[in-house]
Amino acid sequence: MRLLFILIFLLGFNYTNAQLFNKERVLNKENFDKKRWSWGYYLGMNMYDFQIKYNDQGEDIDVGKSPSFNVGLIGNLRINEYLDLRLEPGVVFSNRTLTFPNFTEENDRFRDVNSSYVHIPLLLKFSAKRINNFKPFIVGGASVSHNLSSNEDNPQDNSAGQFRLKTQNYYYEVGFGVDIYFDYFKFTPSIRGVFGMGNELVRDEDPNSPWTSNIESLKTRGIFLNFTFQ
Repeated sequence: MRLLFILIFLLGFNYTNAQLFNKERVLNKENFDKKRWSWGYYLGMNMYDFQIKYNDQGEDIDVGKSPSFNVGLIGNLRINEYLDLRLEPGVVFSNRTLTFPNFTEENDRFRDVNSSYVHIPLLLKFSAKRINNFKPFIVGGASVSHNLSSNEDNPQDNSAGQFRLKTQNYYYEVGFGVDIYFDYFKFTPSIRGVFGMGNELVRDEDPNSPWTSNIESLKTRGIFLNFTFQ
């Protein structure tokens, strides 16, 4: 799957170069962006991490990251030639492994955090002027997610092997990309950073827990590589 995404990205890059430097320039989907409403879908990859702040300085908790998959839909409202409002509801899968210091037993040292999110961003897209079949843009906004795999209400905590996170989380997002216009559709590769705004940690019952007592806050952050088709 990663190889497929890389091939798609390279094909789009080669097409963009051809449009910028080829003297014979034919405008594809010339009126596409003039529609008030437009729709599409996206496929992508993500790499989620944790930003951890501590009460006391000591050995850090290591966060092991794995690339995962995300998919969703797009609803786009044209405001003017350079500005669009976008709603991008989707599903995001994330895999992270926490390694806690000062433990000798593997069952105590490692915690797998596998999450499935319903992720709903509301974004403003600021586009540059279209050059042939190529239009760069930046995007930013806020999002909310519902963790379908959350164990927030689980009465068991790390003493029983359960690392708990909150169900509802909020983020801000910033990114950039480029719209590439083909004969029958618009293809958009983009990169976006996602940054959690609230503490997601559910603390252990023991206030002196060796897993959670030294954590001041734990917030999600990540990178999305999306490929959009409209």
